[in-house]
Amino acid sequence: MTTTGDGRMNAAGGTEVTAQDWDARVDRACTKLPERGQRMLAWLREPSRLPVRVLAAVLLILGGLFSILPVLGLWMLPLGLALLSQDVPALKVPMEKAARWIERTWQRWRGRATPSGTDTTERDPRI
Repeated sequence: MTTTGDGRMNAAGGTEVTAQDWDARVDRACTKLPERGQRMLAWLREPSRLPVRVLAAVLLILGGLFSILPVLGLWMLPLGLALLSQDVPALKVPMEKAARWIERTWQRWRGRATPSGTDTTERDPRI
């Protein structure tokens, strides 16, 4: 059984998800960006950039809702919510839970496929 960085567990025996977990995830993701992307995101995350950040988040969320149009896509919705979570702390825990669910689902899917992309289920040799 794993625990969060501070070792807290919830009543069900699982790890307790905190807003700090989401902040740490965002910080780790930022380090994987190219230098220019890191600088842009650092600029956008400064407290004085609140109006720009909220406007960008709302536009991304709206763009995600209109994902049937060209260029706009569903990818914009979680990005807008992630950006908005910088200023709406109540979004951090649900975003972290969603990210963990996506990671678990991705690992399950990847575990079912071989490196060549075929599934690993046994085939009937008579076929």
